[in-house]
Amino acid sequence: MRRLLIALAVVALVLLFIRAYRSGIKGPDEKGERLQINQVLGGTPAEGFLRANAPRRFIFPEDHGPHPGFRNEWWYFTGNLQGADGRRFGYQLTFFRAALTPHPAPRTSAWGSNEIFMAHLAVTDVAGKRFRYAERFSRVAPGLAWAGGRPLSIYLENWRAQETSEGPFGMRLSAADAEMALDLNLVPVKGVVLNGEGGLSRKSAAPGNASYYYSMPRLASSGSIRIGGESFRVTGLSWLDREWSTSALEKGQQGWDWFALQLEDGRDVMFYRLRRVDGSSDPFSAGTLVAADGTTRELKREEVELKVTGWWTSPTSGARYPSSWRMRIPAQRIDLEIVPRLADQELNTGFRYWEGAVAVRGLGGAPGGSGYLEMTGYAADVDVGK
Repeated sequence: MRRLLIALAVVALVLLFIRAYRSGIKGPDEKGERLQINQVLGGTPAEGFLRANAPRRFIFPEDHGPHPGFRNEWWYFTGNLQGADGRRFGYQLTFFRAALTPHPAPRTSAWGSNEIFMAHLAVTDVAGKRFRYAERFSRVAPGLAWAGGRPLSIYLENWRAQETSEGPFGMRLSAADAEMALDLNLVPVKGVVLNGEGGLSRKSAAPGNASYYYSMPRLASSGSIRIGGESFRVTGLSWLDREWSTSALEKGQQGWDWFALQLEDGRDVMFYRLRRVDGSSDPFSAGTLVAADGTTRELKREEVELKVTGWWTSPTSGARYPSSWRMRIPAQRIDLEIVPRLADQELNTGFRYWEGAVAVRGLGGAPGGSGYLEMTGYAADVDVGK
């Protein structure tokens, strides 16, 4: 949902990001003031920004680009990849845009901006049992960070997502850090999927507490992954999540568990469980089932049975996360065991969360597959700077 979403309507990421940027945080290792995540998420929407109040008409390719009237949005790429020798990798490349004011201030130079970008890069090396991640911040300015144009281009320094001529929305992703890099071409296998009520994803009954949310759940992917000094040619499937909003979780909502699953029979499942402080599922938890032919069906909370079947405690943060799940959608004959390909896929960035590649095993004749899982709100607090 995001991340972060995260992915997700990762309002928390955006709010924390703004505070961290203003406080001068440079990376995940600096310590500072601590806040409970539901305190950060429980605020009311900022005055003057547009809000997701009602279903709208989506227009493509325009809606692939930024929506500056809203306070925050993200482009969330995740995927499961394999080398020629079968070696498995997961990856995440996410760009977050946060507006500090509803309207751009008068510019006195090309460097003036009311927007900030944050990006996360992560690579899971399953065989090497190693998870690497990095985080970057920048104001929107020439050569630093930007999103827009036709064809679409999103970048934060040398981390980029660039639209190509392959398919209706082919993308090239490229990002490098000292310990990892990726260079991938993505080509849609299925088209755009509107989540929720025609793309309006409500997070509570409060007016405007919603996002505009679409996905591209199946993107054929090929290119290269670098781990340290070793490079691998890879192929696989990616998933794009897109959301924009001016909303926050309401009081009583603590976090979410977001599943993006690509099944072997060609179906795709997106489901997010909004989690309340008492551990129960919020009534506004929801998802989408995408058939092999691209047709969709909205999933309500009561249709999806989720059960945690194991737990893992982070040695870094002390946070306790689910380490295995059982998902059942009886009406669709879906019965799945979902297990992380690597237990430790926690990002200790400005916003602490778990996001990583998962293996999906079908039970009782149901198809298996691969996917990505995001879990937020399990850490007792988050680092937002002094």
